[in-house]
Amino acid sequence: MVDLRRTLIGAPLATHQAIHQRLSKVKALAVFSSDALSSSAYATEAILLVLIGAGTGALAVSWPITLGIAALLLIVSFSYYQTIHAYPNGGGAYIVAKDNLGVFPGLTAAASLLIDYILTVAVSVSAGVAALTSAFPEIVQFRVPIAIGIVAFIMLMNLRGVRESGTFFSIPTYAFVVGVFLMIGWGLIRIITGNIPDPMEGQIVTDGVVSATEGLTLFIILRAFSAGCTALTGVEAISNGIPAFKPPESHHAGQTLIMMVVLLSGLFIGVTFLANHFPIEVSEHGGPTVLSQINAEVFGAGTVFYFYVQFATLFILSLAANTAFADFPRLASLISADRFLPRQLTNFGDRLVYSNGIILLAVLASLLIILFDAREQNMLPLYAVGVFVSFTLSQSGMVIHWIKDRKREGFVPTRAWRFKLGMNAFGALCTFVVGIVLMVTKFAEGAWLVIVAIPVLIAMFLRIHSHYKGVARSLSLDGITPSPPRTHNLLRNHTPLIVLMNSLNRSSLQALEYALQISDNVRAVAISVEPPQIEALRKKWAQWNLGEVPLDIIDSPYREISEPLVRYLHERDTADPERLPTIVVIPQFVVSKWWENLLHNGTTSIIRAALYRDQIERGHGRPVIFVPYRIGDTLYQPDIIGRESPKPDPRGDELHG
Repeated sequence: MVDLRRTLIGAPLATHQAIHQRLSKVKALAVFSSDALSSSAYATEAILLVLIGAGTGALAVSWPITLGIAALLLIVSFSYYQTIHAYPNGGGAYIVAKDNLGVFPGLTAAASLLIDYILTVAVSVSAGVAALTSAFPEIVQFRVPIAIGIVAFIMLMNLRGVRESGTFFSIPTYAFVVGVFLMIGWGLIRIITGNIPDPMEGQIVTDGVVSATEGLTLFIILRAFSAGCTALTGVEAISNGIPAFKPPESHHAGQTLIMMVVLLSGLFIGVTFLANHFPIEVSEHGGPTVLSQINAEVFGAGTVFYFYVQFATLFILSLAANTAFADFPRLASLISADRFLPRQLTNFGDRLVYSNGIILLAVLASLLIILFDAREQNMLPLYAVGVFVSFTLSQSGMVIHWIKDRKREGFVPTRAWRFKLGMNAFGALCTFVVGIVLMVTKFAEGAWLVIVAIPVLIAMFLRIHSHYKGVARSLSLDGITPSPPRTHNLLRNHTPLIVLMNSLNRSSLQALEYALQISDNVRAVAISVEPPQIEALRKKWAQWNLGEVPLDIIDSPYREISEPLVRYLHERDTADPERLPTIVVIPQFVVSKWWENLLHNGTTSIIRAALYRDQIERGHGRPVIFVPYRIGDTLYQPDIIGRESPKPDPRGDELHG
C-alpha cells in the first residue's frame, strides 16, 4: 500500500522544502487562471442560449452584453489587484470580509466561495466532456463516468504537489490560449476578406429554424448578461493563492492577475465577435457547442487545426477545475484554522499540500456531476451566484479597509487613496447589482439552491465552532493552581513510561499524573509537526514547573506521527535490552456525540494501528494505556507541582481520537 501511494503521489517532501514548491508567474497563471480563461469557451454560448428565447435576431445583443461584462471584469480585477497588495498573505474574500466586516460576513463569503469551487470542478469537467462528445458523439452516453475519471485524475495530480501539478497543467492552458487566438485571428481575416458563408451576418439557427427577433425584453437582456457573467468566475483565485507565488509574492500575483485579465478579455470578446459573423446553431437540447461550430466554420470540420482547438478546449475545460483544487484546500484550511471547519483540513499531506481538502473537493464535485448527469448548462444557473456574493463582500471589506486608514495617526487623504476607495466602492456596487440580477433571473432555474445552501453552511460553521469552543473550555487550565503530586503510591515502580502530548491541558495533565502514580521513570514525548505549537508547549512546561519530568521533542520533518514515535521507542528499548519495553500512555478525550468524532484528527487510532503493526513485526507486545477524559468533566483537578496557574491555551489542542 505504501509503495502504491509513493508511485501515485511521490516521495514525501520535508516541511523545509515548502519554499521550493512556490510557483513562477508562468506556472501560476496556468494554475490559478485556467478556470477564468476556460470560461471563454462557454460564456458566449450561455448568453446565446438566453437570447434565442427572443428570436434569432436578438443575437446582435450578445455583442454589447459581452462588452459590458468585459468592463465589469476590469472593475472587479482592479479591485482584486488592490486586495492582493493590501493582504499579501492571501485569503481573499474570506479574510477581507472577516477582518473588516465581521465574522458573519466572512463566513458568508467563505460559504459562497466553497460552493463556487465545488461547482467550478463539476461545471468545468462537464464542459470539457461536452467538448469531447461534440467531436465524438458516439460516446455521449458515457459522459458521467468520463467526467468522474477526469476529476479523479486532477485530484491525483494535485496530491503530487503544487509545483508538479503546475508544470503539468501549464501545457493545456497555453495550448488553449494559442489555439483559440489562432482561431480568432484566422476568423477575423476571413471576415475582413469577405470569405464567410451564409446565412447573413447576425442570424442564428435554433434547432434548424431561422427566425427574426421576437419579444426581446429588458428582463431577457438581464438574464443573458447574468448568464455571461460566468466569465468572471475564477477571477478571485489569484488573491486567494498569494502564498503559492515565489517572492515577492504580492508583486508576482498582481502581474499574473493583469496577464489573466488581458487574455480573458481577448478570448471572450473574440469568440462573441465570431459568433456574430459566422452561422451557428444553438440548441437547448444539446448538440455541438458554439465554440466547436465556430471552430468548424473557421478552420473546417475534420482539419488538423479543428481537432487541435477541440482537444485543447477539452483539456482546459477539464483541467480548469485545477484552479478550484488549488484554492479550495487553501480556503478550507484558513476556515479550519479559525475552528469553523474540521481541524483535519489544516493538515499538510506528504507533498506539502492540503490533501484532505483536495480529496473532499473531488468527492463533492463527483456527487454533483452524478446528480446533474454531467450537463454543465444545467449547473450554470447555480454557478455564478456564490461568486458575486463573495465579490461584493470582498469589495465592501476593502472599502472599510481604506476608511480605517483615516484613523491612523498622521494620515493625510491623497488622490491615490481616494481613487482606491472609489474603485472598491464602485466595484462593490456593481457586483452587488449583478448579484441581485443573478439571484432574480436565475432563481427559478436553480439559483435558489445556492441561496439556501449558503445559510446552511454558515449554520454548520457555527455549530462546529461551538463544539471546538466547548472542547477548549473543558480542557482549559484556567483558574487551576497546581499542587505537589502524590508520589507515595505503594505500586509505584521503575517501569519506563512515556506520555504522549502536543499541548498542556487537563487531558494531558491527567494522563501525566496517572503515569506518575505507577512509575518514577516517566518521560513526556511530543512529536514536532508544528514548531510554534511545540514552542508553546515548552514555555508552558516551564511555567508549570514540570522540569522533574523530562520533555522529549521528536522532530518530524515529514509531518508523520507514528513513524518517529515507533523509531523513538525502538531506540529506548535498544538502549537497555534487559528492561521491560517502554509503556506508552496516551491521553484521549471522549466526546458525547458520534459526529463530534469527525471533527478531530484521529491521531490516537493512527498511533494504535502503528504500535500494533510494530508488535507483529517485532514479535512481542508493548503495553499501551489510554487515559480517557470526557469533555465537559469539570471535576478533575490536576495534582501537579507548581505555584501559579498560567492562562490556558485558547484552542485546547490535544492528542485525541
